[in-house]
Amino acid sequence: MSELLKQPPYAMRDDELFLREMNALVEHHRRGCTDYGRIIDHDTSYTTIEDIPFLHVGLFKRLRLETKFGGMKKLRLLKSSSTTGDGPSMVQLDESSSKLQEESTTAILQSFLGNKKRPLLIVDGAKSLRSRGELSARLAAALTLKPLASDLFFLLKDPEDPASLDWKVVEKVAADHDEFLVYGFTWILWLAWAAAKIPSDIKAALRGKRIHFVHSGGWKKLESIRVDRRKFDGALMHNLHVESKVVDFYGLVEQVGVIYPMCEHGYRHAPAWAEVLARDPYSLKSLTGQTGQLQLLNLLSMGAPCHSVLTEDLGVIEPGSCPCGRLGTRFHLQGRVPKSEIRGCANV
Repeated sequence: MSELLKQPPYAMRDDELFLREMNALVEHHRRGCTDYGRIIDHDTSYTTIEDIPFLHVGLFKRLRLETKFGGMKKLRLLKSSSTTGDGPSMVQLDESSSKLQEESTTAILQSFLGNKKRPLLIVDGAKSLRSRGELSARLAAALTLKPLASDLFFLLKDPEDPASLDWKVVEKVAADHDEFLVYGFTWILWLAWAAAKIPSDIKAALRGKRIHFVHSGGWKKLESIRVDRRKFDGALMHNLHVESKVVDFYGLVEQVGVIYPMCEHGYRHAPAWAEVLARDPYSLKSLTGQTGQLQLLNLLSMGAPCHSVLTEDLGVIEPGSCPCGRLGTRFHLQGRVPKSEIRGCANV
């Protein structure tokens, strides 16, 4: 277990320890994963975080990369959805990594939502939970909130139809609780809840309730209908308790366990056990204050070499401290690399 995972997520990080543990993880995967060993075919110790080698995110659509080590217990195969002919990304989950990943997401979410357990309403269907040996990235994102949930409710009768939301479930939860969580993919949450014609009796039941909406998955499907963050948040927060909030987080199926919620000042933050770099798409030079291609690193991936991934997302690393008080690298997410694949799991 990483020593860094034992501290609060946004405390001051020991960069030397992070680099040492990343080096150990590179060697672990080099020795345990045949394909990764062919790519990183030399035994070395990297002297800066920027030197840590990465795999391009597209490689996970073409190879099922798996690191084998003694006593590893395999769990489900995590799969992104696929909107093109390239197929989905495939990430093998193992028991050891999954425990670390759950600890990670719980600590990160508690920083934004508190540690009180509340009912969790998921704007999706439960069908994927019954898939033998596999778990969709969409549902995996929803289940990151499970450690904060006292009860779990799935709201869509048909997971492909946002209009199938069962408002009777919402009404029952609202009748029994003054506070609860609602999670949905960004575009599904908009269509199913924010833009929906909510029955008048349900509106009355929700009035004054303290609801924390959590969503992920990007904004691509909402751009064409001109829905921005202000409109999105305003539609969700109408007539709710003043302490209600909307939390938007970013993450990758290839780096499950580390998510990047947007803070109240509009920044995303890397926890102590992860790092975010922006690289020039041509020279691959690490950039600060300029738009670059995001590289995500974390210490949680033991069963597959997902510890350092070059994404197809663009962002800017912002220097200095954040007014929210969270330490560690902060960044703005800016969208996709031009002409890159629209990612089915995130719909961005």
